[in-house]
Amino acid sequence: MIICEFKVKGKDRQYRAIDDAIRTSQFVQNKCLRFWMENIGASLNRYDLNKYCAVLAAEFPFADELNSMARQSAAERAWSAIARFYDNCKKKVKGKKGYPKFKKHCRSVEYKTSGWKLSSSRKAITFSDKKGIGTLKLKGTYDLNYYDVKQVKRVRLVRRADGYYAQFAIDVDIRIESQPTKEMVGIDLGLKYFIADDKGNVEPSPQFYRKSEKQLNRAHRKKSKKYDPKKKKAHEPQSVNYHKARERYARKHLRVSRQRKEYCKRVAYSVIQSNDLVAYEDLNVKGLARNRHLAKSISDAGWSTFRAWLEYFGHKYGKVTIAVPPHNTSQNCSNCGKKVKKSLSTRTHACPHCGFVEDRDVNAAINILQKGLSTVGHTGTYAWGDLPSWAVGASLLSSGESLSQESSPL
Repeated sequence: MIICEFKVKGKDRQYRAIDDAIRTSQFVQNKCLRFWMENIGASLNRYDLNKYCAVLAAEFPFADELNSMARQSAAERAWSAIARFYDNCKKKVKGKKGYPKFKKHCRSVEYKTSGWKLSSSRKAITFSDKKGIGTLKLKGTYDLNYYDVKQVKRVRLVRRADGYYAQFAIDVDIRIESQPTKEMVGIDLGLKYFIADDKGNVEPSPQFYRKSEKQLNRAHRKKSKKYDPKKKKAHEPQSVNYHKARERYARKHLRVSRQRKEYCKRVAYSVIQSNDLVAYEDLNVKGLARNRHLAKSISDAGWSTFRAWLEYFGHKYGKVTIAVPPHNTSQNCSNCGKKVKKSLSTRTHACPHCGFVEDRDVNAAINILQKGLSTVGHTGTYAWGDLPSWAVGASLLSSGESLSQESSPL
């Protein structure tokens, strides 16, 4: 499955129709979630939520205007959250189990195999439901003529800070044969360096958010000055200038997000193309980000994004990617195996037992590779032909992103 993304061009009334369709999809999703909460003991399944969509269409005229399969897609989103909650309960995940929540700010609507039609040139798409979206032009670098229309399983309209986009989920085999490089690498993720490998090569951390922080803070202040709390109390809309400032602020954040994503994609692609086996840390990024001193730097690093792309390219090009436990990889000596305690500020590993001296991150990368090689073939590794985490139940995310995609450059 691949995702081809295009920017859509239309008139203002068409954009308003897309917004209406997104709100309706959010409404259906929340109503399905409420239906499950009220009948939690009735052993409901995903098909019951799909049937409930027809009840909503009969009760609410604006819901009936949305395509029936688009309503089912909204119900499937609700069921995805419910199934994840049940799965966490069965696995006895520590802490909160992720009880489903109502959507407040939905940004997309998803159609299945009906409700839309591509033009003969594949440069435009027409939506035929009663929302009145009509025909939208597709602007992008992909050519949909390479694929049969039957291969398009989903079409999603996404609203972002800089406009509206259409995503096509196309059912094709992404596997590509590649020549073996006979190389392997261990990778340590860090804040001083984005990655450091066992050979001593390092990739500097770009720190896109840190570099843009002054501009972001300035845009945020301008937005805040135009916000009127009295209007909120009186349930009145904010001024046009406030919404303009809010959109400028959102576009700056979107630019930083795209910079980070493209950087992680390029580095991951380079690592996979240069090696047959890649071992990396199985970091709990969400837990690490709870550190109030390092949360901003950890979020700016984009470790989760890098791992997702690393697994995706490993699956695509038939390379082995192994996630190893990170425990003591920075503390243990990679030469003798003895534990050498050091604080986070100590950047050089100097072993008092064997005299081995190396950069802290490089020493950790060597330990990661050794752990990865010792676990190859055992449970818990990504062996040849196994699906990585992004491919298990892969679907488009509610924000319009997908971990199993190669989006077109903007």
